Amino acid sequence: MIIGIPKEIKPDEYRVALIPVGVEEMLKHGHTVLVEKGVGVGSGIPDQEYKRAGAKVVDNPKEIYNQAQFIMKVKEPLAVEYSLLREDQIIFTFFHFAASKTLTDAVLKAKVVAIAYETIRDEHGQHPILTPMSEVAGRMSIQEGAKYLEKPMHGRGILLGGVPGVAPAEVVIIGGGIVGANAAKVAAGLGARVTVLDVNMERLRYLDDIMPKNVVTLMSNAHNIREKVKDADLLIGAVLIEGARAPYVVTKDMVQTMKTGAVIIDVAIDQGGCIATSKSTTHSNPIYNVYDVIHYCVANIPGAVGRTSTHALTNVTLPYALEIADKGYERAAHENPAILRGINMIKGRVTNKAVADAFGMTYSTIG
Repeated sequence: MIIGIPKEIKPDEYRVALIPVGVEEMLKHGHTVLVEKGVGVGSGIPDQEYKRAGAKVVDNPKEIYNQAQFIMKVKEPLAVEYSLLREDQIIFTFFHFAASKTLTDAVLKAKVVAIAYETIRDEHGQHPILTPMSEVAGRMSIQEGAKYLEKPMHGRGILLGGVPGVAPAEVVIIGGGIVGANAAKVAAGLGARVTVLDVNMERLRYLDDIMPKNVVTLMSNAHNIREKVKDADLLIGAVLIEGARAPYVVTKDMVQTMKTGAVIIDVAIDQGGCIATSKSTTHSNPIYNVYDVIHYCVANIPGAVGRTSTHALTNVTLPYALEIADKGYERAAHENPAILRGINMIKGRVTNKAVADAFGMTYSTIG
């Protein structure tokens, strides 16, 4: 199979979908790999390393899409890429369809096979490709939150951990999954007072067992969210529903009760955001102000640390990519239920129920 790796064009996206060792593995399995010129620069990987690994470096994305049967990306295709998609082509990337009707319609129209990283789920109920990016995003949410709490950034002028004789910041995290747990770990390590809210009591018990004493767990309900949002210096939105649009768990009225100069980091913005005042931003223009509250809603947070994120991502994507390339998507999906769950669209049909429900579309079973 011909595997194509185009350069990411989302603003300030520095990741790449395959590193040179992945090229070597693809070649060992008898596949051909095409990479776009400069594809790995943002992750510190020059073209020469891809050439040494056996990839063919081509000048533009059109060549990639014209020749490749299987496209590996990091982020969803953007509008300028829609016309490059070819019928029956396999596209393997983060899609987050439920956050964009435009993207959903365009990919349906292209009649490709869309396999979404974020809905690949293993037999343990884990999301092996989403997990490392959620780990990065969770840790970075505190790093960015701490920065924007500084007064020169128009924040409250608060040090997360405080100092002796001065109280630390109040960090409130809604969602106790991978993002939330990693955010809590970093915030707690810096000395903040941390509250994690989640709807899953078993998850809360687990977090209560493993987290330090400056982390408190609370059941996520409207009352508890309302009360904790008022107290928050830094609010992290970390809600995930597989394949579906994130629900708004923090209303505009709640945001209005927050302290002047408080900071919101909505990590769920990839799936539409879980805070009613959120709208997608970029690394080059990451924040805006609503009700005197700083909002950071960058839709590709891990893209800022491309070197770390690329290696973490390709560690987990490569085994699935090899299986799909070796067997074809149909046999791979039949033999591996995780890949089956990853298929969101097949040639103009929506095969993920959450995506279909998000837009009132017809859901088709695979097969």
